[in-house]
Amino acid sequence: MKAFHEVRNYASDFMVWHSSYTNISFLAHWHNEIELIYVRSGSARISINDQCFTAAAGDLVICDSGNIHYSDSYDADNCLDFIIFDPGLISSLYQNSHFAHPLVTGTQLGEWGLKEPLEILIDTVNLELERKEPYYQDIVKASLRNFWYLLKRKMPRSNFDMQSQNRRQNMLYDLQQLLSYLDGHYADDITLAFAAAKMNFSDSHFSKVFKKLTGIHFINYLNMIRIEQAAWQLQKTPQKITDIALNCGFNNIRTFNRVFKDITGYTPTKFAALPDMESDIFSFYKQKSPEQQFVENDSLTLIKNSEKRNQML
Repeated sequence: MKAFHEVRNYASDFMVWHSSYTNISFLAHWHNEIELIYVRSGSARISINDQCFTAAAGDLVICDSGNIHYSDSYDADNCLDFIIFDPGLISSLYQNSHFAHPLVTGTQLGEWGLKEPLEILIDTVNLELERKEPYYQDIVKASLRNFWYLLKRKMPRSNFDMQSQNRRQNMLYDLQQLLSYLDGHYADDITLAFAAAKMNFSDSHFSKVFKKLTGIHFINYLNMIRIEQAAWQLQKTPQKITDIALNCGFNNIRTFNRVFKDITGYTPTKFAALPDMESDIFSFYKQKSPEQQFVENDSLTLIKNSEKRNQML
C-alpha cells in the first residue's frame, strides 16, 4: 500500500492513467510520473513543492516528475480530471522541465490556443484506454506528446540560478526519501527529531519546512499513514483491534482509538462494521476500481472534503 510515494500498478507496461473525481482533496505524495490536473468545475487549493495556489474551473495544473504535491480543498466543491503518465512516453531521456509555475489558467490556455487541444487530449485518453482498440497506445502516446510540446513551447521556465536550483532539488529529494521511509516504516517508533535528522535539519526548521511542503504537521501526517493502514486491516483482516493498533505503530490502545476517530469520524469498532469502504461518508479511503481503464489497486490517497478534517489538521 504505497500512498505517499505513489507507485502505480498498471494493467500493462503502457503507463498511462485517467480518472475523474468530485469533491476530493489528496494528501502530500510524489511519484515519477507526470500528472495533469484539469479543473472541470469549482476550485481546488493545490501545493506543488513550495508553490501554493488555487486553481479555478478551466485551469490546468502540471505536476512534473518527482514533485511533491497535495490538495487541501476541504471547503470547495470541485470536479477534477487526472491524467498521469510515464515521462518516458514524452522522451526516453526526460528531465524535469522546471516550469516557472505549475498553474496554467484557463485564460492562458485560451490565449495559447491550448484549450481545445486539452479537451481533445482528455477525451482521447479516456476513450482509447477504455476501448483498447488496435494502435490505441500509439494514439494516446502521440496525443500526449503533441499536447506536451505545444504546452512546453509556451510555458515560461524557472529563473533560479543553477546553484539555487540544485539546493532546492536536493532538499526536495531528501523529503521524497523521508516520505518513502515513513510509508514503509510507519509501525516503528518515529519521532520528529528522528525525521529532522534524516534531512539534516534542526527540529524547528524541519517542522516549518515539512508543514510548508506537505500542508500538514509531521505528527498528523505520520498518524494519517498509520490510520490508513489500520483502516485497511480493520476492513480486510480478522485481526483484533489491539493487534492492529500495535501493527500500525500505536503502543497505546486509548491513543489509537482517539486518533482513529479524529481522522475517520468513527471508532475502530464502528468502522470495521461499515458495509462499504467507498461510501460518501467515509473520510479516508483507498479509491479502487475493477474497470480496466483505471489503475488496478489504485494507490491515490483521497480525503473526502469536510470542515472537520481541516480543523483536525
